[in-house]
Amino acid sequence: MNAHCERVIRTLRSEVCDHVLILNEAHAREVLTEYQRHYNQHRPHQARDQRPPERHHQTDRADENNVHTLLRTPILNGLINEYRYAA
Repeated sequence: MNAHCERVIRTLRSEVCDHVLILNEAHAREVLTEYQRHYNQHRPHQARDQRPPERHHQTDRADENNVHTLLRTPILNGLINEYRYAA
């Protein structure tokens, strides 16, 4: 378990805390909650063939009609970006 905890802490430090100035406990909880949502619902994971742990209804490939239409959603004021095909 110690190795798993160290990996999570290293990921949080490198991907979130190194780029965000945490103001107080409430702000830290808000940032970590948003990152947790992104990590579990959108971020691809190598062990799952580049799929997120909680698979949503987003298709893997775009239809031929909207192959060039990607939508970007900024997360944590643009620190993280989530991309999806236009419907």
